Amino acid sequence: MAEIKAETSHPHQYPLIVSDSGNISDQQKNHQRPKRVASLDIFRGLTVALMILVDDAGGDWPVIGHAPWNGCNLADFVMPFFLFIVGISISLSLKRISSRIEAVKKVILRTLKLLFWGILLQGGYSHAPDKLTYGVDVKMIRWCGILQRIAFAYLVAALVEIFTKDANDTTDRSPGQFSVFKLYYRHWLVGACVLIIYLALLYGTYVPNWQFTIHNKDSADYGKVFNVTCGVRGKLDPPCNAVGYIDREILGINHIYHHPAWRRSKACTQDSPYEGPLRNDAPSWCHAPFEPEGILSSISAILSTIIGVHFGHVLIHLKGHLARLKHWSITGITLLMFGLTLHLTHAILLNKQLYTFSYVCVTSGAAALVFSAIYALVDIWDLKCMFLPLEWIGMNAMLVYVMAAEGIFAGFINGWYYDDPHNTLVYWIQKHVFIGVWHSRRVGILLYVIFAEILFWGIITGMLHRFRIYWKL
Repeated sequence: MAEIKAETSHPHQYPLIVSDSGNISDQQKNHQRPKRVASLDIFRGLTVALMILVDDAGGDWPVIGHAPWNGCNLADFVMPFFLFIVGISISLSLKRISSRIEAVKKVILRTLKLLFWGILLQGGYSHAPDKLTYGVDVKMIRWCGILQRIAFAYLVAALVEIFTKDANDTTDRSPGQFSVFKLYYRHWLVGACVLIIYLALLYGTYVPNWQFTIHNKDSADYGKVFNVTCGVRGKLDPPCNAVGYIDREILGINHIYHHPAWRRSKACTQDSPYEGPLRNDAPSWCHAPFEPEGILSSISAILSTIIGVHFGHVLIHLKGHLARLKHWSITGITLLMFGLTLHLTHAILLNKQLYTFSYVCVTSGAAALVFSAIYALVDIWDLKCMFLPLEWIGMNAMLVYVMAAEGIFAGFINGWYYDDPHNTLVYWIQKHVFIGVWHSRRVGILLYVIFAEILFWGIITGMLHRFRIYWKL
């Protein structure tokens, strides 16, 4: 499903998307390999690093972790950043299409690979890093997840790029500052259709009363049946929104995420915004599962990818650095301000779980500004040396995601313990090197994640880059 290969080309020339370079003709491959955009690799590496940070330190730092419901914390930028990067990569990797059929085959194959790894890693089969067991009851398998959402958005955006582009068009057209919108107007028409479908379903779907059973054998409420009263339409609160209803009806309530962020809300726990035991008087929905990467919210997530595709088109067609930065900055600020206006006026609140339109605008605008800043530092001011660990992580993003963000490497290390399964090297380093020195769990865990995880994988991927070894999908 995936392969680890050693490249033989110049160390700074690799395909922009490692699995999508096949749409370039053999003659083109023999004469020139596409050069990587360093700022894009660094942005990808930064996003992977943020994912590791929020996953492993978010429990001790609520401002880092996901917002319980409405709002936007640091963790809530990770997914749209990934989708934005995927969009840029799509436009660059599909800049030349020698054969639509071959391009579609490669897109579908990569989509299937992403789905496979997503279900394997987040479907419940892997219990790393905390448990040394594996396996999942297929009656309880989780179908959705991070890689599954990326696969879906990638598939749609890539197919739009393929079928709206003239297969014989190999000329570099250089439109004006904003005529690039007109040049790719079909993408925006698709985006508008996606938004209309999402909003129509979000506000138009009737959500009836529903019930669920606790299947967690470790819970004191195991086997208990809870009822949730809804009977409404157009509500965006936790128990009665259309996003959750569609997932429960199509995926099945046993196949969605059982530890939603809303459990950290004030209505559910006295320890809010930290995780803690549910209140005795907590509403029934606090016990319920909810899929943060579900069907309807993934439809909205396509917009983040289409916006990223547009930024890739700007990179292709606008040749000057300042022209690109001007376009990106204006677009990014416009998106950011529009999204904040929707949120502050309570027209559409920011909500990652529902992937609301205001959330799309704010996070895409933030992604645009972050990418613009990295582009200026790296490609204009030539300060790439400051970001080498992030660039190396970005070049081997899949490896670091699997090993670090999904805890596979930590699970392997935890498999070697002394006397007690909790007495592991990871635990010892956390307790004695970081927490013990700083006399603070919060500070110690934060520093552990930064140095023992993110910097560690930056060094590992740097060594792999030295030998041109990359995990490719």
